[in-house]
Amino acid sequence: MVMARHWYSSSPVVDGHPLLDEPGFWPAHLAALSEGLSPEAFGSDAADADAMLDKLHDPSAWPVFTVPLTGGFSIVEHYNSGEEFTTTDYFLTHPDWNQDLVLACDDQDRVGPGLCWPELAALLRAPADAVGITDPHARLLLLLPVLGDTAVPEEAVAAVARALVTQGAPEASEPLAKRLLQGHPMWGAQDWWFDTDERSWICDGEHSPRKTPLGDHLPEQQRAALEECLTPG
Repeated sequence: MVMARHWYSSSPVVDGHPLLDEPGFWPAHLAALSEGLSPEAFGSDAADADAMLDKLHDPSAWPVFTVPLTGGFSIVEHYNSGEEFTTTDYFLTHPDWNQDLVLACDDQDRVGPGLCWPELAALLRAPADAVGITDPHARLLLLLPVLGDTAVPEEAVAAVARALVTQGAPEASEPLAKRLLQGHPMWGAQDWWFDTDERSWICDGEHSPRKTPLGDHLPEQQRAALEECLTPG
């Protein structure tokens, strides 16, 4: 079961942001999406990727990553390492909320996908003076496990390929980008549609938390702010 964020306050959480600049981070972080591929596809050494996996799965230090969004929203990723396995939880958060929204979790209950491509594309540019992960390429790659969309356009492939190259992958990274856009193996790519009445994208995926409108329980002002945050400019 996905761990509520307040439970992390008594866990060995550490800031994961410095790990993004270490060798082997991206093939380790995206290992589930690129299963069967060599870390060399990311321009990384296999030994570096293995060492990074050990860091991400360290039971004594659980990395957390924060992607700041407009309107005070954030997407927070927590690695959660128990004695037997490591899971990752993705939350949509706001300081005014009493309860965070779960976007994805790769534990045995599997929760996802939590974003469609139009929403993810809207989140790539960080707001001014944001604290956390602000580089658009890093934001895209970090949030890819939450994505699962059967209708990703060619521009998505190009965007992911550019992000990979900026992070050290070979120039010809389009095949890897297409592989990463197929969705997490726990939930895969799913169909989405936009409900104009609810002003929200809806996902048909069996395990998706987006089968109901996102934030439909929120006060109107917060709901409007969330809609603006997730809408392409």
